[in-house]
Amino acid sequence: MSILPIARLAAVATLAAVLGACSMGGGQALSPGLTAPMNQPGAQLNRVEALFLLNDFRRSQGAADVRGDTVLDGTAQTLAANYAKTGGQPLLPPGALVMRLSAGYATFAEVFSGWRNVPADAAALVTPGATRAGLGVAYDPNSAHGVYWVLVLAN
Repeated sequence: MSILPIARLAAVATLAAVLGACSMGGGQALSPGLTAPMNQPGAQLNRVEALFLLNDFRRSQGAADVRGDTVLDGTAQTLAANYAKTGGQPLLPPGALVMRLSAGYATFAEVFSGWRNVPADAAALVTPGATRAGLGVAYDPNSAHGVYWVLVLAN
């Protein structure tokens, strides 16, 4: 989903408060792994910290943790790269329970905050039966939104 500039500014402005609802020690600065900008060539997502944030949210909503899965990471990364190249939203991959997409957010903290603030996305993050997660992010400076995110949950 794309976010209008005003909505993006509002999401960024409330990021600290929204993430403070997680049990990450509210009031502390966000981890560099969550705030590292992906809108530059060669940027590397810290998947461990992203998965920690996802699981922290899942636990706060009564859902079981998911584990990182390198195969799903590869799938999500391929989908994100295609999403960035074509601008077309990818289809749910075979065997996946749910997929979340986003474009335009530079950091994982921002995209996660956006997902948490949209009821359908927040519900998808805590999909029952999900045991594995894959996350992909792609940057294309010539695209409409720059950074494209894909989260895939499976069992």
